[in-house]
Amino acid sequence: MKKIILTIAAACVSATIFAADANPETGTSKQAEAKYTAVIDERSQKIVDALGLGDTNTAKKVHDIIMAQYRALNDWHNANDPLIKKAKGNKETIAKIEAPLKKMHGEYLAELGQYLSPSQIETVKDKMTYGKVEFTFKGYCVEYPNLSEADKQQVLTFLKEAREEAMDAGSSDEKSAIFNRYKGKINNYLAKQGVHSEKWIKEHAASQTK
Repeated sequence: MKKIILTIAAACVSATIFAADANPETGTSKQAEAKYTAVIDERSQKIVDALGLGDTNTAKKVHDIIMAQYRALNDWHNANDPLIKKAKGNKETIAKIEAPLKKMHGEYLAELGQYLSPSQIETVKDKMTYGKVEFTFKGYCVEYPNLSEADKQQVLTFLKEAREEAMDAGSSDEKSAIFNRYKGKINNYLAKQGVHSEKWIKEHAASQTK
């Protein structure tokens, strides 16, 4: 009987320890929070470094604004992504859910605008989206060597729209998915303009000689 009592007591102690680890105020969650804070701190600092700000006070303020935005986006997605999933593609419902996110986006850019020039804000946007605008645009210029200046500008417009949306995405996969969706828009636009890729032109020319 004594052995059974000791076993039960040990189990109770183990359960208490497990509960403490699961508590947001202790153990594991504190470690996760510290790790997450370190990640967004480093990510924000890399963006600030790319800006080359000479004034350390300005650099610190910009860093804190960017870091706060990363945290706010994380919190928003944790709270709202399940609701968006539950909406199952209902555009009206999703638009209502995302309205605060769009407001947060505008407020973020306004805060940055207190310390950064428009071109510097462009840099922040590019860094938050892994430089996908420039990379994708260059790819289109190679794939479609006969793009007119008007077509190039339209491609850039689409890509910058994608960047604006991708800035608020919750993960790198979501950012990529947004750019892929806009690449579909670009491809449709180019097709309507009668613009063909270099690969298509070569294949079409080869088929004509057969």
